[in-house]
Amino acid sequence: MSDPAATPVAAAAEAVQVRRRLPLWRLLVRDRFALVAAFWLALLVVCMAFGPELLGKAATALDLRARNTPPGSLEKGWLAVLGTDALGRSMLARLVVATRNTMAVALTAITLALLVGGLLGMIAGYVGGWSSHLIMRGADVLQSFPSLLLAVVVLYVLEPRVSNLVVVLAVTRLPVYVRVARAEVLEIRERLFVQAARALGGGRRHILRRHIAPVVAPTLLTILTVDFAVVMLAESSLSFLGIGIQPPEITWGLMVAQGRNHLAVAWWLSFLPGLAIMLAAMSANVLSSWLRTVGDPSQRWRLEAPRGER
Repeated sequence: MSDPAATPVAAAAEAVQVRRRLPLWRLLVRDRFALVAAFWLALLVVCMAFGPELLGKAATALDLRARNTPPGSLEKGWLAVLGTDALGRSMLARLVVATRNTMAVALTAITLALLVGGLLGMIAGYVGGWSSHLIMRGADVLQSFPSLLLAVVVLYVLEPRVSNLVVVLAVTRLPVYVRVARAEVLEIRERLFVQAARALGGGRRHILRRHIAPVVAPTLLTILTVDFAVVMLAESSLSFLGIGIQPPEITWGLMVAQGRNHLAVAWWLSFLPGLAIMLAAMSANVLSSWLRTVGDPSQRWRLEAPRGER
């Protein structure tokens, strides 16, 4: 006969085990704000992948008789549900098409910054010596300049092409990944599994690639989600200043800049792309916070526990 007193303890232990087995998608569903943020970012990814192919012609089609049609009007078709611009072009189509350039520049820049900065930071933390001093002093020099000001100066000197824009934005974010990767490696290299790999004859490249990089990667990926919002806002600012992506290409920042001269008669020309920028940046920050909670064992229980126990 089972002990009645042990039953609640066994049930609680079983509940804890069940919580630990919750997959990520279940944890995401439990956090409504993170779920909405993930849904919005997933929608932006779909627009980035298929938007120009589906709505590219509608984004450039002129209709001067429908100039500055306000949002909510369906007289010109469903593409005019968000209104039209000063040349009669669909705002919905232009917002969807502009997603590719805006997102692609931000994602490419932060991925490049993560790969290069993470590698340099791991080398500085593990190898040390003159290479560490050289890398860190270079990071100090880059960080001493305001990132947006540095981008403005470089793009004024160079041609404001997409490749130059990506490189400049990546360079301005390098110091963040260098410093974080170096700090992580300085602690990881003293752990027993790294010392064991070194004692067994593992070379520097092997240890960095097989033992240190997998441990550092989650931290850098969390920072990447935050930097996505930062870089996207920087790209939008540069496009607004006229030194980012140039017409006939479209970005959200460029749409804001083009609509500022019509604010008195057509507020939606700048408001809608500005709203898209705000929602994308806020969603990236919310999802980044959720990822930090999921990756921290001391905080993850808040998502695994039933709503009444949080």
